[in-house]
Amino acid sequence: MSDTRGPTAVLRPRGQAVLRTPGGLSLRFRPRALAAGAGCALLALALAVLSIGSGDYPLSPAQVFDTLAGNGLPADEFIVGEVRLPRVVTALLTGAALALAGAIFQAVVRNPLGSPDILGFTQGAATGALAAIVLVGGGSLALAGGAVAGGTVTGALIYALAWRHGVHGYRLVLIGVGVAAILTGVNGYLLTRAQITEAARAVLWLTGSLDGSGWDNALPLLAVMAVLVPVALLACGPALRMLEMGDDAAYALGVRVERVRAALLVSAVLLASFAAAAAGPVAFVALTAPQLARRLTRAPGPNLLPSLCMGAALLVAADWLAQRAFTGHQLPVGVVTGVLGGGYLVWLLATQRKAGRI
Repeated sequence: MSDTRGPTAVLRPRGQAVLRTPGGLSLRFRPRALAAGAGCALLALALAVLSIGSGDYPLSPAQVFDTLAGNGLPADEFIVGEVRLPRVVTALLTGAALALAGAIFQAVVRNPLGSPDILGFTQGAATGALAAIVLVGGGSLALAGGAVAGGTVTGALIYALAWRHGVHGYRLVLIGVGVAAILTGVNGYLLTRAQITEAARAVLWLTGSLDGSGWDNALPLLAVMAVLVPVALLACGPALRMLEMGDDAAYALGVRVERVRAALLVSAVLLASFAAAAAGPVAFVALTAPQLARRLTRAPGPNLLPSLCMGAALLVAADWLAQRAFTGHQLPVGVVTGVLGGGYLVWLLATQRKAGRI
């Protein structure tokens, strides 16, 4: 007599649940983490619709959806498709890429302060972009290529310097901080070599800005994420949870530690570099989003998917605030993320100090 029952979810201790199918397959998940990730994704989409509909030419959510479906007026289709949608999509992708890169770095180095901003990868992307602007005088395409090349080369350099019978978290952090300090000085020197117009352009990019973002900013990042997000979430995600228990435990469980760590670091460096190429080195999203996601899920592990959704929501919200905070004047989105992220970091350090952890 065959079992005709559908899939069932069985609660497990510590907030886990297992979804079993009649065929004998099972999927273990955490309902709270799943709900938190879905909530962040819905929030990001709601903020995206709000941002598309806001401005001197306001649109209601219904008009936004009609226009996206191809049923809008010609003026609506131009405003949405050519002006606002590319910027919003760039913000969603950039926030998601930075947050995922930050979550990977924090898990690999086992340090909540591990992020591209602190470990030197963002500074490397900035060096490449500044070299393209100041030394070559290139346009937007050269700037994006320089950012990707600079971030990638910096990542390879830090990995090589940190290698000694493997790459360990504390060594990666220390070398990354040192390389970041060196590159900060190099970036300052490049700015002094620039002409006034080039320096103004470079400073705006270094702050992190979505002004003038078009599909040429969003599509390369989308293509990279289409490859790297499945690699990080599906191919390396389970092994990353084991790496958080330590190299010895991961080895005992059959994880090829250095191969997995290298794949994760390459993915994170490329995500951060292409995000910088799309919107500049936007500060604190990679540091803050994974920690906020972890506080929402209350789940151990890297929380890669909730972090990704949280990063997308954070950057869209910050960009909307940057455009609307001061009437008649738009702020670069990096200013907003820097102020809010810096405030969060100060609060986090204060609470950790009160708890006696630092």
